[in-house]
Amino acid sequence: MKPITRRDMLGTTLAVGLPLLSTAAAGLAEQVQSMTKAKLKVIVTGGHPGDPEYGCGGTIALLSDQGHDVVILYLNKGEGDGKSSVDSSSTRVAEAAKACEILKARPAFAGQIDARAIVDQPHYEQFHRLIEAEQPDVVFTQWPIDNHPDHRAISNLTYEAFLRMGRKFSLYYYEVSSGEDTVQFAPTHYVDISNVIARKRSACYAHASQAPDKFYTLQEMVARMRGIESGHKQAESYIHHIQSPSLALP
Repeated sequence: MKPITRRDMLGTTLAVGLPLLSTAAAGLAEQVQSMTKAKLKVIVTGGHPGDPEYGCGGTIALLSDQGHDVVILYLNKGEGDGKSSVDSSSTRVAEAAKACEILKARPAFAGQIDARAIVDQPHYEQFHRLIEAEQPDVVFTQWPIDNHPDHRAISNLTYEAFLRMGRKFSLYYYEVSSGEDTVQFAPTHYVDISNVIARKRSACYAHASQAPDKFYTLQEMVARMRGIESGHKQAESYIHHIQSPSLALP
């Protein structure tokens, strides 16, 4: 096996046993995958039920298949846009539970209200307690300049928890509906999801109330584009926070 050089390590910045691919050769990712065996606690945060599934569904499936403990933490229960008296939270929670079952993840909710996200000191503290209780090794969250305010809120709350916990977990940002919602996203890492496309699609379609024919088609276009960039059928892409650690190799 070719040894991993310091240049390679600086180029990839991640060693968590995933099929993660940066611009470095795929052989390095294979070495990392074979060397890292520890069970990880993974949290994927998202503004609404469905966001993590669309942005990270393939990665979540791969992680759970490897035996890692994955929690999907939603900011709210998708109650509605605040313009209607109809409360859709029970439907959205049931859909999230079904999606998580497909991906073999555990759903959790931060208790905020759809389209009424609050980012202030009390909510920073409350969200920090949620993250700290899980003691994650790696966290995936939404891009902080997404167009939807709930996406920006969950990103900021996650980042504050990252800072309060001493930057001790690996932090990655993901995209949803790039060009429509996520903008100015320049990936540093890719995950080949070619073997779990069907499960990701099923998890996204579990959110039947949220027009999956429209949104999955858009997200699939993004995944195909990221696949072209990284040399795969479909891929999910991430931006690694430069100050967050790589997990120590055994």
